[in-house]
Amino acid sequence: MPSKNSVTMVSWNVNGMRSILKKNFYAFIAQYQPDILCLQETRMGSEEVAIDLPEHVHFWNGAVKLGYSGTAIFTRFPPLSVRKGIGIAKHDQEGRVLTLEFERFYLVDVYTPNAQPELKRLDYRAKSWEVDFLAYLKALETTKPVVCCGDLNVAHKPIDLARPKENIGSPGFTVEERECFDRLIAAGFLDSFREFSSEGDHYTWWSYRTRARERNIGWRIDYFVISQILRPYLLDAKILSDVLGSDHCPVAAVFDASLMDA
Repeated sequence: MPSKNSVTMVSWNVNGMRSILKKNFYAFIAQYQPDILCLQETRMGSEEVAIDLPEHVHFWNGAVKLGYSGTAIFTRFPPLSVRKGIGIAKHDQEGRVLTLEFERFYLVDVYTPNAQPELKRLDYRAKSWEVDFLAYLKALETTKPVVCCGDLNVAHKPIDLARPKENIGSPGFTVEERECFDRLIAAGFLDSFREFSSEGDHYTWWSYRTRARERNIGWRIDYFVISQILRPYLLDAKILSDVLGSDHCPVAAVFDASLMDA
């Protein structure tokens, strides 16, 4: 049960909103009661489904291509403004970024493009998307600090996946992708989970093949990264690995309730 002295934000790649609604979505909400819930890979827009969360207002950014990508945010705190995409047409066709502005910070929900088999999208991702997305975050920071969460599709360090040696050069663990995350950290953002845990064996995604989740052969590719100035508000960061329903599990960041004060 969340404390009224804190605000719980949760991020989850649901691997299809229709699918998760038929599984444990509402049971998850009832158990964890997130104040703000950021979703990725919704694969739909708001007009395609009725969501029964009367305490939350919700915002969606669907892809132009039906059944693909997409982000959504459900929040108990109405935002000051909402922005879809990052303002660059070549990136904004896939519904990958949704930004809410609150009094003290921006919340950015992101579903980073996968480099894909044979690294078909690696150049696009590393040389174009990542450059422009980091510039977008830093531009927001000139006004207010940023909480950015989502499926960033990269295991930053060898500790962030179960079999690093076997996966060097694989999508999500290429030098290029890991260097992009290095630049995010160098730009002043904190990996919230690593503020509380330096241990391995903590993962957020498991392949559906070979009973990987049962054996905890996974990757940590879902994150909350925050502007350094917000560190005093950060009370905890968690991986909710017991939550099923997707090939990803949710991740959570708990903030002091004063972050939401006007």
